[in-house]
Parts: sequence; C-alpha cells; structure tokens
Amino acid sequence: MAKVTSKLQITLPKRIAEQHGIAPGDEIEFQSAGEVIRIVPAGSRSRERLDQRERLRLFDEASKRQAERASKLALPDHPPAERDWQRDDLYTRGKENGE
Repeated sequence: MAKVTSKLQITLPKRIAEQHGIAPGDEIEFQSAGEVIRIVPAGSRSRERLDQRERLRLFDEASKRQAERASKLALPDHPPAERDWQRDDLYTRGKENGE
C-alpha cells in the first residue's frame, strides 16, 4: 500500500509500473471512477473504445488472476464448530442482572 506525501505525491509500486510499461518521466492520468481513482498511463488503450471481444478477453484474464489469488488463501478444511454464545451476549457481557 502506498502513502500520500505532504505534497500529495504517491510512489507507484515497481511491479505495477513494469506490468503496465510505465517508466520515470511518463505521464499518467488520474480519473475519478465513482468511489475509486483510476490511474491511466497517458495514451493508453483505455482511452480507446475496446470491442466486445477485447473486453471479454480482459475480463477472462482478471477472472483467472482472481481465481489464482483465491486458491492461495489458507481456508479451513472444515467449517468452524458451533460457538456457545450469541451476538446479543456481546452487548450484555460484563453487566450483572441485565443492567
């Protein structure tokens, strides 16, 4: 995760820069996209309208990356056992006689 400096500058992670062909001195564009900010290399293909086939190819690539990340998660082999408390118990914990 990158931090914003007092001059509102950020450092782009090297792996991301290399993956997208961004080098020192290149211009990038910041685009507001709802609740997120997109960083787009100037002159990138995202300015062009991608055809449906290309959008589907990019979606498939992203789906594969997501599946790879999910497969690396250390999930338990079996669901956790039933617990002996309920959510409401958290609100009354430490209070005597329901005070």
